[in-house]
Amino acid sequence: MKTTISKIFTALAVGVISYQPVHIFAQKKAVSDKGWHNLFDGKSLKGWKKLGGNAPYTIEKGAIVGTMTKGTPNSFLVTQKEYGDFILEVDIKLEGEGTNSGVQTRSHYDAEKKRVFGRQVEVDPTARAWTGGIYDEARRGWLYPLDLNEAAKSAYKPNEFNRIRIEAIGDELRTWVNNVPVSYVIDTLDKRGFIGLQVHSIPDKLDGKKVYFKNIRIQTKNLKTKPFSKDVFVVNLKPNQLSSAEKAAGFSLLFDDEKADQWRSVRGNSFPEKGWKVGKGEMTVLKSDGGESTNGGDIITRDQYSVFDLSFEFKLSPGANSGVKYFVTLKEKTQGSAIGLEYQILDDKLHPDAKMGRDGNRTLASLYDLITSNKETRARRPIGEWNRGRIVVAADNTVTHYLNGIKVVQYKRGSQDFRDLVAKSKYKDWESFGEAPQGHILLQDHGDNVSFRNIKIKKLK
Repeated sequence: MKTTISKIFTALAVGVISYQPVHIFAQKKAVSDKGWHNLFDGKSLKGWKKLGGNAPYTIEKGAIVGTMTKGTPNSFLVTQKEYGDFILEVDIKLEGEGTNSGVQTRSHYDAEKKRVFGRQVEVDPTARAWTGGIYDEARRGWLYPLDLNEAAKSAYKPNEFNRIRIEAIGDELRTWVNNVPVSYVIDTLDKRGFIGLQVHSIPDKLDGKKVYFKNIRIQTKNLKTKPFSKDVFVVNLKPNQLSSAEKAAGFSLLFDDEKADQWRSVRGNSFPEKGWKVGKGEMTVLKSDGGESTNGGDIITRDQYSVFDLSFEFKLSPGANSGVKYFVTLKEKTQGSAIGLEYQILDDKLHPDAKMGRDGNRTLASLYDLITSNKETRARRPIGEWNRGRIVVAADNTVTHYLNGIKVVQYKRGSQDFRDLVAKSKYKDWESFGEAPQGHILLQDHGDNVSFRNIKIKKLK
């Protein structure tokens, strides 16, 4: 017996036989993989096809490899099958600097334009670091830039494989990078479509660099979502609706489809009887003479706010001017528009105000007459389309303006830098301008046709 036991331990030591716990672990792993289907067999491109540009896709050591190729537009390797609801996981690694890649979800192909279009989960190793963000390829542009979730920018690890998880369930699209929650978009477009792997168009210097994709697997049945941080901002493109995630995070609507009962005129306790139109999911300033508060007048929230996260959508008519003001107290007793810090809303091309002030500080999304907004062109939607604005006031008085998810202004109320700017502005004669501990939110009547919707606010701590 002693001899037999000795032989067993000797065999275990040199690995001739397997120790039982290893076998148990293998069984548990098999169970955990139940319900997953591999989209890539590690040996062939069966089930895939090329669309768009001419970058080649090959197989190397169990990975799909796309080779960056100069002189060709974005190239895609897409599934021949279309998918509706799914959970997808894939490992991705990029070579080179100054390029990006991505994974198309529920996407489509325009045969006439020879272009793939649809929502893409970005893989971005550049200094911008927007990996896991949502880009609508060849259609609406950025839906979820990572300026909306800066804490997730460090999740991506350059020059190594990164695990991307995508949950596309119903109207919701959520992403993770290396288990870090990144983006959350609610959208009504594209109930189903193909999945695609992108090789981006490149500058000539990156010719021959590679993108690697491996461990590509999908679930389409009995989907169980992964917990997602309620602190991650949700881009909800369903007008005037709060998702369960937004409710759990503490957001509330300041306007529903038909009622504006949380707003009143700056001139009285009721909503203006003229100059504004409420209906069909919009609050609209009616065009008058282009003057400040000469028709229906400004409207303000009945409540006041101090530390908050405010988001809204606005649509400009050609040449229009308006604004969203905050920390409005009405103490100034002005004849025109009420006084407050202002997120400028303007047709920069046609309205003369864009050329006034200093260094463009009266242009779209600027802190009016104080700080010029970032002129990132991708942040701007054409006049006549809906744009998404956001104003966040933190407990330390740091204020951030966003335009379509991109950070365009940041400053600190009450700081010396802020006071120096006020001293050079049209507000220099107002005592402690912009430093009130709390105030109303205001939508401005500047005599031009401008519409608002999807107005939401969360009180912060």
